[in-house]
Amino acid sequence: MQFVSTRSGRAPVSFKEAVLRCLPAEGGLYVPTSTVDLRQFFLYMDESTTYPELVATVAPPLLEGEFNPFSASRVAESAFNFEPTVRILDENLSVMELNNGPTGVFKDFGIAFLAAVMEELLKKSGRAMTLTATTGDTGSSVARAFAGRNGIIAVILYPRGSVRGLDPETFVQNGGNILPIQIDGNFDDCQRLIREAFEDRVFADRYGLTSANTINIGRLLPQTFYFLYAFLKLKRHMRGELVFSVPSGNFGNLLAGLYAWKFGLPVHGFIAAMNANASIGDFFAGNEFVPRDPIQTLSSSMDVGNPSNFERLVAFYKESPAVMRNMVFPQIIDDNATMAAMKRAYDRYGLILDPHSAVGFAAAELALKGDLENGHAVILSTGHPAKRSALVEKATGHPCEIPDTMKALSREVRPVALIPANLVALEAAIAGCC
Repeated sequence: MQFVSTRSGRAPVSFKEAVLRCLPAEGGLYVPTSTVDLRQFFLYMDESTTYPELVATVAPPLLEGEFNPFSASRVAESAFNFEPTVRILDENLSVMELNNGPTGVFKDFGIAFLAAVMEELLKKSGRAMTLTATTGDTGSSVARAFAGRNGIIAVILYPRGSVRGLDPETFVQNGGNILPIQIDGNFDDCQRLIREAFEDRVFADRYGLTSANTINIGRLLPQTFYFLYAFLKLKRHMRGELVFSVPSGNFGNLLAGLYAWKFGLPVHGFIAAMNANASIGDFFAGNEFVPRDPIQTLSSSMDVGNPSNFERLVAFYKESPAVMRNMVFPQIIDDNATMAAMKRAYDRYGLILDPHSAVGFAAAELALKGDLENGHAVILSTGHPAKRSALVEKATGHPCEIPDTMKALSREVRPVALIPANLVALEAAIAGCC
């Protein structure tokens, strides 16, 4: 499989180049140029297949010429000592829990694969630096996945505020490879600084710059694997057509599901479960998308007004307009409905959901009463409920147990530097530490 920019008809690039360079020189985002039929590889697996086994099996044909069965197995085993949990709730509903990773968020899956892949790609020669913007969860996930990876420095940019969940022993000045830097500004300033760094090709080439955000296709593509995994676990048990309810803010998971469909996943549709921001609801309705300022909701990680993956969705729509009309079912869930869904999931199934997953739950219920009444909906549970324990207790009336791993993630740490939001200061901080 090769990749091309969403903005250019230039010659496609390899997976290795798309991962290590991350952003095309002419702008845009990398997207696959072809479709790989994976059905012969996963249709005959069953529910006994482990997640690393699935990844090791489908990665070589998906990335033909770049990974063989041996290197794919190394990557899978290095990345994943955790896997999703798929639970059947009733004949119409299941939940796929993606909060079993080291930091309790679905991002652990894509980031863990990216870190292991980069180490494999750099094994013979070369060094790289990941540059990632975060307000919290992504930073701790990147730090866990990249810590100790040979040939890679992971720079994590935080806006003003607290920095939590990092282990100072992994920091560069302590002999590690993690470099948390705080920016005197907001999250938009962090993202702008990353764009400037990539646009400065001298800077980018000097450090071998790439990213662990979803702008990197190496982070997005592995999110297709857990859609395939859910099918393996459910295909002998469910009735009705398979659909997924996907909590959507930046729309990376929704896009990964659509890619999985293109790779042969027998899925009937995807519910785009959005909170009150409904950032690209107009686009799904056939109208022009207009970026907007996000509004604050209980499902805060989905409070996005200008999704970074919108350009990829547009490219997918142009290629397959019928898919977007007939396979994507938008649902908007406000905060009141989110709280009610958390209560309902607990009372009916003993299921404890964080607010993001509750948006997916409520959206699935609505869709099953309408366009998808004959479907079996798999809800993506994207975050650990312990991260929002007070809200969970308020919604359900029952306390939420907080595992020790979650407690560790709440500990505040000092970044290695606090700098103004400009490229000169960023390079000085990097050069001073590395």
